[in-house]
Amino acid sequence: MAEITAQMVKDLREMTGVGPLDCKKALEQTGGDMQKAADFLREKGLAKAAKKLGAGRTMNEGLIETYVHFNKRLGVMVEVNCETDFVAATPAFQTFVKDVALHVANLAPQYLRREDVPAAVLDDERQIQLRRAMDEGKPANIAEKIVDGRMNKYFEEIVLMEQKWLKDDEKTVEDVLKDVVAAVGESIQISRFARFALGEAGGSGSEE
Repeated sequence: MAEITAQMVKDLREMTGVGPLDCKKALEQTGGDMQKAADFLREKGLAKAAKKLGAGRTMNEGLIETYVHFNKRLGVMVEVNCETDFVAATPAFQTFVKDVALHVANLAPQYLRREDVPAAVLDDERQIQLRRAMDEGKPANIAEKIVDGRMNKYFEEIVLMEQKWLKDDEKTVEDVLKDVVAAVGESIQISRFARFALGEAGGSGSEE
């Protein structure tokens, strides 16, 4: 077995944001292979990610990131929180925050979560979809099921956490968030965002 040095542990910790003891164990498990150790920690972390998310942990650290398009006609600001300043300084966290800002700029979500969408907006959209289904000649009981499916699609278009990730359309924003939680080993949340496009009335965004 390869000797596990302090430098190897430090390098893996910087790569993954995981604590030194877990990094050392991962290196021992994988014979000192840095990439395999990182993958091992990620897989181990994925199992814990769901428990960490929404577990009532205090997330007062993090970053506020901005993105401004090259022509200065589009700008975004996002706040992403974590538990410690150590994680806020990791490349994994910082890259995620930058990517969230870029995602918001390109995909233009209107709300952070499904529950943030006002009831009146949902009612209007549901009535539109119901009339559309009825106009297509669908029976009432079938129309309701069709509307449910179309409402889920509607959420995927306007809700940040349910949108397909800009850099990987096989995952949602929420999926990628869980991946980052697994990688850094601590709770993370996208707290709010704002998107401004020149000439658009007001701005789109979500705040807690």
